[in-house]
Amino acid sequence: MTLTVPSREPLLGKLIIPNNDPTKACVERTELGEAVTEEALRINRYYPEIRVIQHCLMPDHLHIIYYVTKPMTKSIKTVIRGLWQGMKKLGRAYTEGKRPPLISPKLNSGEIDGDVENPELNSWTTNGEKGKTIGDFAFPIFTEVPFIRPLSRRGQLQTMIRYVQMNPQRLATKRLKPGYFRVQREIEIAGQHYSGVGNIALLQAEHFMPVHVRRTMVEAAEHGEQETLRNYMNGCVLAARKGTVIVSPFISPKEKEVLSVLLKEEHPIIMLADNGFGEYYKPSDALFNAVAAGRMLILSPWEYDDKKFHITREECVALNGMAEQICSIGQSPE
Repeated sequence: MTLTVPSREPLLGKLIIPNNDPTKACVERTELGEAVTEEALRINRYYPEIRVIQHCLMPDHLHIIYYVTKPMTKSIKTVIRGLWQGMKKLGRAYTEGKRPPLISPKLNSGEIDGDVENPELNSWTTNGEKGKTIGDFAFPIFTEVPFIRPLSRRGQLQTMIRYVQMNPQRLATKRLKPGYFRVQREIEIAGQHYSGVGNIALLQAEHFMPVHVRRTMVEAAEHGEQETLRNYMNGCVLAARKGTVIVSPFISPKEKEVLSVLLKEEHPIIMLADNGFGEYYKPSDALFNAVAAGRMLILSPWEYDDKKFHITREECVALNGMAEQICSIGQSPE
């Protein structure tokens, strides 16, 4: 579950980055953030079937992973809506100025250990104006229903736990390197316009190579002729080792295998995405680290669609064609 302050004001906490080291980043809770977290954590007092797996409070949202241990009389959506009503009451109490929030010395519990600087504990602000409290902003806080994402496939839970744990570090990295994570619009390449996130300087490389594992290669491998596919995939990695920037949407399983090796070996990559970038877009997992290191540029020719879940064959063909267009701006290696 994710509960968000729609205005994106940092009403729940303050990000601290000791010595500009994102791996040590943590969030100091405001009193409102403390109250919201405690409300979310004690849900099993009312529903003993629900167990908290992981949680992380951020300046403008709360992530929490609930595990339903056995069937309940109420659906989890109904339970979360009830929790949301309680959160809205907390928000109203604070906006009415009944309990002006102060920074709590508590850290994001269960996430980070160690000492951090804790300046101005009694003068938290929402917009940099010293002494201004949430009571000066009279508006509903939690106006959006919490986002619920069911986890049913193998491996999803561990992936989500890591995602939640890494939230402070990711935000710290974005703040320390804003240029790589800011969405850039109207990038024109070979007559096509893109939005992009990452190191746009990769477009100035001397050599590019597209990765497109053809169906005929996969079918031949399934019938015993594996050499062509193996040589092609190895050739992509060898080209990257020589300094060639690899360009692809990395759609098929075999293309994803190539991507995995490129990321592991820390080679430069231009990736074409089948969806655009929302206002608060951030790459996930290994892609995030590659962007932060300046080794990746993610491009999309289309606007962001929050209802998009699947890529079509037509889009696959279009993205592979665009990858070849991008490679045409540079000379192919000999």
